[in-house]
Amino acid sequence: MSGLDFLTPVSEEMFAFAQSCNMQQLGSKIVLHTETDFPDLEKVKLALVFVPEYRNSSQQTVSGIENQFRKHFYTMFPGNWLSSVADLGTLIPGEAPEDTYFALQSLCADLIKNRVIPIVIGGSQDLTYPMYRAYDKLDQMVNLVGIDYKFDLGKAPDAISAESYLSPIIMEQPNNLFNYANLGYQTYYNAQEEIDLVDKLYFEAYRLGEISGKIELAEPVFRDADLVSVDINAVSADVTFNLPGEPNGFTGREICALMRYAGISDKTSSLGLFNVQGNQRELKLLSQMVWYFIDGFQYRAGDYPFGGKESYIRYIVPHEGEEMVFYKSDKTGRWWIEIVNMNSHTKSKRTSLLPCSYDDYLQACEQDIPERYWKAIRKAIV
Repeated sequence: MSGLDFLTPVSEEMFAFAQSCNMQQLGSKIVLHTETDFPDLEKVKLALVFVPEYRNSSQQTVSGIENQFRKHFYTMFPGNWLSSVADLGTLIPGEAPEDTYFALQSLCADLIKNRVIPIVIGGSQDLTYPMYRAYDKLDQMVNLVGIDYKFDLGKAPDAISAESYLSPIIMEQPNNLFNYANLGYQTYYNAQEEIDLVDKLYFEAYRLGEISGKIELAEPVFRDADLVSVDINAVSADVTFNLPGEPNGFTGREICALMRYAGISDKTSSLGLFNVQGNQRELKLLSQMVWYFIDGFQYRAGDYPFGGKESYIRYIVPHEGEEMVFYKSDKTGRWWIEIVNMNSHTKSKRTSLLPCSYDDYLQACEQDIPERYWKAIRKAIV
């Protein structure tokens, strides 16, 4: 059974609403899954999927947010978008949460295999787990970026939940996780043991205070991401009006900038937006977040690097008798640093490129080595 078989179409009410939009609005341009038609995935680059699964969360089930979101999103105007966007409807939760996980995993695997980016709108954040598992059959390691105020590690024996989905991702086989990066964690919500564990595993974690106000620091992190998972509670309640919510968090402008960085990333192939409460202000922000992700996608430059080295300017920084090698794209001006991957068994070497910033290059020139580089070096020793 294909993952597409688990989808239910957009309601007739929303189909009529989309048709009532004027020719410049997204409702007239987005391709809909209806009772009679299904989008041709060969002509689609991004696909919205709604998954109202909350049972493994302390959050109460929120009903009806799909159509409320659509009304906000369909009435927006696209930018200079050349890629087609589809609304594939809703994945109805199964008899048990595990059935929903299976269906979502199958669906995301099918879409990613067809080079369509699933934009999954939840639901609680445990849905990150089946989205991660969708990569099992794609024979690749996965870089996961979470925008979250806490790590959601839980306790090892715990069942999968919105508060503990990261533990099985780290521990269960097959283990395809290469890197996890958290953006926006708040120290007082995370035990010191969890913070130490993230550091011990050479994962990346950036406090809210590090990123907020200097949002461009997050761009290299997204450039290396396959899957991006967003807890809407990482946005300040002053913005979303979710009460009770978090008094501290990203602003609306900051979370939209993060979404654009995720969209621009040549590597990002799936996005999940979770723990949505459903008030109108939050849904309006959510529609803007999706808009910025899609807008960023339109400006992908294909320099992850997919081009030859002739497309890059090479810079060498001497350090303690060795050389650090940086590359700058002459297409986008973005930077990478060369990582030597050493196999301790065969003594063989291969190189890979780690996204970085111009500030990282300047820091290296001052003989102050960026922390991301040291973590990548330690992780590269097999």
